[in-house]
Amino acid sequence: MADVILSVLAHPDDAEFLCAGTLLRLARERDWQVHIASMTPGDCGSTEHGPEEIACIRRQEGARAAALMGATYHCLEERDLLIFYQERPLERVTRLLRTVRPRIVLTHSPADYILDHEMTSTLVRAAVFGAPIPNFFAGCGHPPALAHIPYLYYCDPIEGKDALGRPIEPAFRIDISTVLDAKAEMLAAHASQREWLRKHHGMDQYVQAMRDWCAAQGRQAGVAFAEGFRQHLGHSYPQDNLLAQLLGPC
Repeated sequence: MADVILSVLAHPDDAEFLCAGTLLRLARERDWQVHIASMTPGDCGSTEHGPEEIACIRRQEGARAAALMGATYHCLEERDLLIFYQERPLERVTRLLRTVRPRIVLTHSPADYILDHEMTSTLVRAAVFGAPIPNFFAGCGHPPALAHIPYLYYCDPIEGKDALGRPIEPAFRIDISTVLDAKAEMLAAHASQREWLRKHHGMDQYVQAMRDWCAAQGRQAGVAFAEGFRQHLGHSYPQDNLLAQLLGPC
């Protein structure tokens, strides 16, 4: 059975911005099975479509982007700006973990520019710890509890800073130079977001913005393009850096 890596991020295009290069390398070079999950279908991500219409569009974009690398897309059906640390989303993430059974999990930085990202990070951290505990959500019809706590990694926050503008440096970086074009193709599959980001964030050419960020991280590591990560190393979590061992830190 192939090893599995799962990214659980807030919105349908977050993986393509933050960690798709690493996912691509694991799939191509190590034959890992990849699952990409979003907490929401991105229902607030439009000024032209209503929430259900844009959610439908963005689910399709998420699935299309994942399919470009042979990955599986999941939507946990929370709603934009309404992700909170509470029972329903925690149960949904835990169920996904027990269904997919990942060895490595990627999620948002605990400190980021938007609470959807920070709440997702907290929920995933809790679910990764709880998924191996048989009594956690017992009686909910879940698959069996995981055998071990998976490896947990935090992606870079957007623009590499917290909500107060303080820099958050990655602990290590993964060279994604060989897969940058494939990562860009995945991000471009989220076509509905170009106009939204231009109007709400003042950001045009969102694919170029991703390239520029990965180039900046690459310069810090002496490579063309890179993605940054920090590993959760609290008590009882795995302590060796499996992701860096598999792909080589830079």
